[in-house]
Amino acid sequence: MIDILSYSFLVIGIIFWFWGTFPLIGHRSVLFKLHSLSVADTLGSMTIVVGLLLKIPSEWPLLLLAIITLAIWNTVLGYVLAYCSSEGEKQ
Repeated sequence: MIDILSYSFLVIGIIFWFWGTFPLIGHRSVLFKLHSLSVADTLGSMTIVVGLLLKIPSEWPLLLLAIITLAIWNTVLGYVLAYCSSEGEKQ
């Protein structure tokens, strides 16, 4: 039962990865494309790590650290990209 749940999380994570790449083909702005890609990539990666956590529960501290790091890194990267692309006064 745990194996089925683990593989389900892995497949859902891979689906999120591919789902995030489809907006890159569209005609929207670059920021919209980056936002869609980063959100889907973060959710996909975190879902894959949860699937690995179910598969290898003995490595829970490392996998939990990976989830926290993914959440913090991608949030900070989004703010940096938004700041760099703002049209306000730059120093």
